[in-house]
Amino acid sequence: MTAAQHSAPNLSQRPALVIDACIMMSGLLRPLLLNLAQTGLFDPLWTDKIGQEWQRNAARLWPIDPELLKSEWQSMQEQFPSANMGDVTPFEAALKHTDRKDKHVAATGIAAVETAHLGPISVLTWNLKDFSRSELRRQQLGLIDPDRLLSQWWPTQRQTLSTALDLTVDELVLSGRRQPEPMLGMLRRDRLFRLAGLYELAQKNPAGL
Repeated sequence: MTAAQHSAPNLSQRPALVIDACIMMSGLLRPLLLNLAQTGLFDPLWTDKIGQEWQRNAARLWPIDPELLKSEWQSMQEQFPSANMGDVTPFEAALKHTDRKDKHVAATGIAAVETAHLGPISVLTWNLKDFSRSELRRQQLGLIDPDRLLSQWWPTQRQTLSTALDLTVDELVLSGRRQPEPMLGMLRRDRLFRLAGLYELAQKNPAGL
């Protein structure tokens, strides 16, 4: 898939998120974000290079069949056919201060800007230090980590987030990928500390925010 194949305008006004490979590595965050995207909360963005990095690192760190990862990646393409920005190499030239190994991630966002995506576009990553925030801003891109993003969404999207969390955990348990355990423990293990605090508060006060 080439950048030219993504020259048609994307007229969505939803926010869009470039999902870095380090985010896809999480067995909780990846399906949670995909479930949230299914609700229309945001548009996911990625490239084959991001997907290959995720699959390669996951297969190296954990005893996961590479074919299973490949199948999951294919399923993601089918669920979100507009997410893959193709070859974004030409857009890397605009990035002078972003870490060399992460230029392709930021370039994915620039490619989305070039397709006239109408909503705000941000790079979603844990590796904030590898990106130049000011450089991304000049390219009309934001930069944020998952915990801050989800906790910012919570006040206005509490029901959507709560439902997606419950659905995601149920799917993981039913598939045998996770053992049943309290939600707070799962969130904190994935470094979603702000979100865990908001979730805990909501459990204590279901009627309020």
